[in-house]
Amino acid sequence: MCGIVAFVDNEDPKVKDSLIRKMKNRIIHRGPDSEGQYVDENVALGFRRLSFIDVKSGNQPIFNEDNSMAIEFNGEIYNFKELREELIDLGHTFKTHADTEVILHGYEQWGDDVLKRLRGMFAFVIWDFKNKDMFGARDHFGIKPLYYGKMNGTFFVGSEIKAFIDHPHFDKELNKNALKPYMTFQYSATQETFFKGIYKLPEGHCFHYQDSQFNMKEYWDADFDPKDEGFDKAVDNIEDIVTDSVKAHSFADKGIKVGSFLSAGVDSSYVTAMMRPDNTFSIGFDSTYDETKQARELAAKLNLKNTDAKLTNEEAFHTFPLIQYYLDEPDSNPSVIPLYFLTRLAKENGYKAMLSGEGADELFAGYIDYGFNSNSMLIRWFTDKLRELPQEKRYKIAKWLDGKHFHGQLHMFRALAPVRESKFIGQAYIFSPEEAADVLQEKYNCGPTIDDIIDPILKNVEDKDIDEVAKKQYLDIHKFMPGDICLKADKMSMANSLELRVPLLDREVMRVAGHTPTKYLFNRHGTKWAFRMAANRHLPEEWATRPKMGFPVPVRAWLREKKYYEEVRELFEQDFVKEFFDQDKILKLLDDNFNDKIDGRRKIWTIYTFLVWYKQYFIDDFIPEEVKKLDEVAE
Repeated sequence: MCGIVAFVDNEDPKVKDSLIRKMKNRIIHRGPDSEGQYVDENVALGFRRLSFIDVKSGNQPIFNEDNSMAIEFNGEIYNFKELREELIDLGHTFKTHADTEVILHGYEQWGDDVLKRLRGMFAFVIWDFKNKDMFGARDHFGIKPLYYGKMNGTFFVGSEIKAFIDHPHFDKELNKNALKPYMTFQYSATQETFFKGIYKLPEGHCFHYQDSQFNMKEYWDADFDPKDEGFDKAVDNIEDIVTDSVKAHSFADKGIKVGSFLSAGVDSSYVTAMMRPDNTFSIGFDSTYDETKQARELAAKLNLKNTDAKLTNEEAFHTFPLIQYYLDEPDSNPSVIPLYFLTRLAKENGYKAMLSGEGADELFAGYIDYGFNSNSMLIRWFTDKLRELPQEKRYKIAKWLDGKHFHGQLHMFRALAPVRESKFIGQAYIFSPEEAADVLQEKYNCGPTIDDIIDPILKNVEDKDIDEVAKKQYLDIHKFMPGDICLKADKMSMANSLELRVPLLDREVMRVAGHTPTKYLFNRHGTKWAFRMAANRHLPEEWATRPKMGFPVPVRAWLREKKYYEEVRELFEQDFVKEFFDQDKILKLLDDNFNDKIDGRRKIWTIYTFLVWYKQYFIDDFIPEEVKKLDEVAE
């Protein structure tokens, strides 16, 4: 796992050399093992390495046989050995045994179509010296980040936005259009980031930058095309592909330690049971918010070692500003906090890579927000029958249900109504647009609407005659997963120089998930049911069927404890806050929550997160100590 940063312009190579060195220092946390760079009159390539495969000779940039192309790569390609053999048979000569070089020779051989052959998580750029063309790509699901932008004649691309900040052509300016959508979605929901002029390359997309022109295209998309198969066959298929994927994701060179995270939920438990690592890791809060007990119990049942730690409120709350720095953009999902400490725990115990359970909920329909809104088995059974009706009839019944008030109405309506009419936008809905407008200053009451954000995605599946749950999964795969789940997984692990692998978020796993009928996944028995039954073959039943919890974080307790309430209030009272918010209204929101008049914790935490992030980047100009030391040595 690595960090890459590059830029294209006609600046003098000596200037480029100094700049790229400083820029890659900003992301040393992504690769403390080694570094590399290349500059000429056209391009600067910078690289930080966390090594797993071909530790001795896998440094980057890597060049092809005649030095006409160079690549910088962040990620893991799980089928690289097969591709390497194929390319050798086609006449290519390899200098290393690293998966990076497979992409480079694959691009020589197949051009952009190399992306159709890769199985893994990746973000990379290839520089073609002859044609002065930069080709870049991001993996199918957006597991690995890649940002780009052009400012003052310089084209930037890299793993993290903070790597661009030290370049004199980078204009650090807040994107006003990002704040209001964030207030609703809890993460940066637009393609343009919170830094004006800097964009996220979407998942499953690639680009060419040549002659000052940027051209982007989609090379892959998730497909839900259920096959006519029995339930037991569907469970067999899931079990087979999870077994295969966990095995593929568990490799590393000799001496590199790979473990797994373990919580009380089924996803990480299933991955752990299939991997059977030397050690598992768990985290909890030194309070009622603690899953470590259940994790220890499961590890004992599986005869595995478990290492856990308890977070104090003090440590967790006061590390939050550093966490927001590493995220690049504000993300008010509270689970970023325990994830940061969990990855740190694994790193402190000598591990370089961990397997985790992200992706199962999106691929196998694990969220209750997809329409699981009743505890009545009769209502659930009846709804399952209604979902078997033709789409036109389902929509007609949903229209009749809209506005009715009786037990089970919401469960049935959300199961039958078109996604747009059910008001589903993903796994977070913090402020409604009207609520956001009420607390924002007028000049920040702007940016794309909810429809502007989700319409380009929904239009791809809206007219398909598939279950509405599958359409919600598709929306999450393109919004919540890359914008929140994958982003925090990458940034929190890389903050601690740890690689996080997600075997349930895999191209081949998606193929099986897309072929699995929704009725086997989301039904009266529960969410991701066929997946749970596959897991049940390897786990105690209480783990396979346990409801989803996520990372429980005591935000509610913090905001009603005087010490932390006063710290948040102190921030809300600062002068810079008036730039963005109606200060009186957000202070009243905070006070009413503290006095138990309302439960405003998610809204308060979302505002607080943005302000903490903004202060780090635009007021304090925060730089970690390790980066300062590198810069001092360079000077």
